[in-house]
Amino acid sequence: MSEKTPQPVVNNKELIPLAHYLEEYRKADPAAMAERTGSGWDPVRQIFSLSFLGRSYEISWPDFVISEPESVPGNSSAADENWSPLQNTNQAKILVVRYLLEGILLEDPGKFLTYREVPWGEVYNRQFTGRCITRLAFSYGNRLEEYRKRMEKLGAVPVKESDAGYEIAIFPEYKIRFLIWAGDDEFPPSAQILFSGNFAGGFHAEDLVVAAEVVIGALKHM
Repeated sequence: MSEKTPQPVVNNKELIPLAHYLEEYRKADPAAMAERTGSGWDPVRQIFSLSFLGRSYEISWPDFVISEPESVPGNSSAADENWSPLQNTNQAKILVVRYLLEGILLEDPGKFLTYREVPWGEVYNRQFTGRCITRLAFSYGNRLEEYRKRMEKLGAVPVKESDAGYEIAIFPEYKIRFLIWAGDDEFPPSAQILFSGNFAGGFHAEDLVVAAEVVIGALKHM
C-alpha cells in the first residue's frame, strides 16, 4: 500500500468565523470603515492602509488580500526572515477584519486597565487568565533575557512596572503592556497584561483575548 501524503490540519474554530467575517467585510461600506477606524482608504485602488503591531499593511477590498509595501520603513523585504502575524495567522486576520467592521478609533487616555476592568471582562477572566496570563508567565518567567530580545524584535518598548515589562501598539492608539515577574525558589513566575483604556470603548472583551494571544504567539516566531 502506498503512503498517503499528510494533509494539513484545518482549524475550523478559526476558519469558520473568519469566513463569516470576510463575508460581512465584502458587504460593508469601505469608506465608512475607514472613517470609523482611522484607516487609510484609496478608492481608486480599493485598498485600505493600516498599521498592525508596528508594521504597515495594505488590505484590498472586497477580497481581503494582504500585502506589505516594501517602501515603508520597518517593513520586511521579500528576503527578510521576519515573521508577520497578519500574513501567517488566522487569529490576526480575524482581529483585523473585526476591527474594520466594528472597531472605533479612540484616543489613548493614558490609563491602563486589567482585563477584569473592561466591560464583560469579569465574565471571560478565567479564560483570559489561562490562555494569556498563565501562558506568558510560564513561557518566559524563567527566560527573561530571551523574552526581552523577542519583545524588542517585535517592536515593543520597555516599561518599568515589573521585572520585564513591555508595551506594544497592536493598532494605532491601542496599546497593550505585557508584564512578567521572575520566579524563584519559593514562588513561581507571574505575569499581568494591561490594556490602554480606550480598549473599553473600542473593542469587545473577546477581542482583547485574541489581541493578547496574537502578540504572545508572535513572540515564539521572533
